[in-house]
Amino acid sequence: MTTARNTGGEVARCVFPALIRDHGGVSETQDKPAAGNQPDAAAADQTKAPDAPDAPYKPVIAAKAAKRANASVIGMVIALLLCVLAFLPIVLMNPAPKGESFRPPIDVASIAKNAEGVAGFTPVSPDTGDTFTPNYARWESGSGTGVPTWEVGYLTPKEAFIGVTQTNKANPTWTLQQTGNLPVTGTRNAGGQEWELRDSGKEKRSMVLEYKGTTIILSGTASLDEFATLAAAVVKSADQGTAPSGSASPSA
Repeated sequence: MTTARNTGGEVARCVFPALIRDHGGVSETQDKPAAGNQPDAAAADQTKAPDAPDAPYKPVIAAKAAKRANASVIGMVIALLLCVLAFLPIVLMNPAPKGESFRPPIDVASIAKNAEGVAGFTPVSPDTGDTFTPNYARWESGSGTGVPTWEVGYLTPKEAFIGVTQTNKANPTWTLQQTGNLPVTGTRNAGGQEWELRDSGKEKRSMVLEYKGTTIILSGTASLDEFATLAAAVVKSADQGTAPSGSASPSA
């Protein structure tokens, strides 16, 4: 309220209620944030307090289901043990061969007899006893070379190798191929026959004999003594066989 004095001596009183309300009261807008600032505040709260990570999910298996699962596993184990017990006597009755010492037996004489009908001559089947071990015996039709052959492979007592090849259709080119183009270095007597010796001077060597209408070639890496032993058995086998008609083709 303001007091003023006019010219007539009267005191005039003026009341300004609006001013009193403005200055004496408290505005309601001072206690409330602006409507436009509310989303920003919420966003700020979210950045300050990030969401906590979700807790890992732990599946719960019912007791009955767990019991059934355990029963299935136990049943599988029992079935496996029964299978092992069933086959164990069979395995024990048929032991596996031990290492490299095992070689399937090859009946060279029987295979040679079966090949005689198509060979046109009596294939040799040398009897070497237990000293030389055959590891193959076969008749080759000669589709690649044009020369059908009877072939036997032997492992020697010193674990070397000698291959026996016999044919009644030899030619110089074929003989060179079978002997690895080795030069003729002399002769060697074996089984009462003079064999042509072709030697490389190292490990490979061959012995060639034309006998009973066929050409017989021994080739391999064995020693000359082992070559001579097998060559003698080959000659003996050829003498025991039936000599075919015709003569052998010359060899180089």
